[in-house]
Amino acid sequence: MPEESKIRIEETRAMGVLVNNFIAASQEDEDYMTPEAKRLVQAAEELAPRLRERAQGADEVGMVPRETVKEMAEAGLFRVLQPKRWGGYELDPRVFYRVQMALAKGCMSTAWIYGVIGVHNWQLPLFPEQAQQDVWANGNDGTLIASTYMPVGKVEKVDGGYRFSGRWGFSSGVDHCEWIFLGGLLPKKDNPEELEHTTFLLPRSDFRIEKNWDVLGLRATGSHDIVVEDAFVPEHRTHRTNDHSDAGCPGREINTGWIYKIPFTQVFQRAVSSACLGATEGAIEEFRARAAAHIGKHGAKTAEDPNAQLAVAEAMIAVDQLKLVLFRNYARIVHCAKTGDKMPVEERLMQRSQASLVPKLCAERVSELLRACAASGLYRSNPIERIFRDIHQARGHIANNSDAYARASGAMMLGLPNTDPYI
Repeated sequence: MPEESKIRIEETRAMGVLVNNFIAASQEDEDYMTPEAKRLVQAAEELAPRLRERAQGADEVGMVPRETVKEMAEAGLFRVLQPKRWGGYELDPRVFYRVQMALAKGCMSTAWIYGVIGVHNWQLPLFPEQAQQDVWANGNDGTLIASTYMPVGKVEKVDGGYRFSGRWGFSSGVDHCEWIFLGGLLPKKDNPEELEHTTFLLPRSDFRIEKNWDVLGLRATGSHDIVVEDAFVPEHRTHRTNDHSDAGCPGREINTGWIYKIPFTQVFQRAVSSACLGATEGAIEEFRARAAAHIGKHGAKTAEDPNAQLAVAEAMIAVDQLKLVLFRNYARIVHCAKTGDKMPVEERLMQRSQASLVPKLCAERVSELLRACAASGLYRSNPIERIFRDIHQARGHIANNSDAYARASGAMMLGLPNTDPYI
């Protein structure tokens, strides 16, 4: 078998037992793990134990601690996808997802806002240069951007830009950000009769946060509502979200790296599902530690319970399989971005469906882990209880609507047209 096609298996062991099995498709596929990339992933792994200690308190107050965001920023984690010219690392998005999964082993809410906020340092470089200057110039290249892409903004064309108003929900981590991406609809430039999704960029002075995030899980993400009242948004602070052409992404004139040639959905979809993988790994670690020591009220050892044995094995198998698909699929995305090959729409739909399925499958496995903890495991002091809530909450994100995306993929495979505007 040729060396470049051999499958490498990297194993990490805890207590002498295999707990993770990351499989890379080839040596070439692993080239993205540069010394810089490894340092960033290691920094996230080293931060995870502190996140675990803070997770319950963050869940109770409904906000990731500012201390945590500061530590992530100082470690350079938010700069993984940021252009080098703005002080970033401009690394392969697979590094970004590996960082996110490492953080999620300690606190899924922290990993969630990392994924949502961090991915914006990839999108802003697609905007016109002036928008990048507005946010990152004059020593502000560490400025963070929040978002809520739901296309509910009321837009009026005026000289030089747009009057913009509306109310949006689910802006994760917005308390930590000075700018925001908001969704709206504009007429297509080549066909004014049709509307297309547009991302509008606004500073903190132009929006207000309505604190209303009182939900089941991901409570520490602080995903509050956003209100804008008749703000002016100049033309250069808009981006036609699904126009992947060079004309639709004028920032590519200066940010010429291949990572900025990846279509929006193929970057964003994994930013809101990969945290579930890391959180499931965290639940497995918690369950193994608990099962090794726990003896029930009737004298039964959890480690000897067949249900517990099955639950932990199936959870580990699921994580291994889902990671394998993630990295295999992303190797294809990277190949297309580097070579200019256009990925067939059938493949893009399948990949979108597979990404959206991650929270559903992780929820099933963590549900079984929680069940195997028995009655005493249902107390809020059990971290698996919080992870259970967090992953089920993540399933509610529109990008994780696995049934809808599976139907869209299946419909096209049966000869019907593609109905997903993001694909």
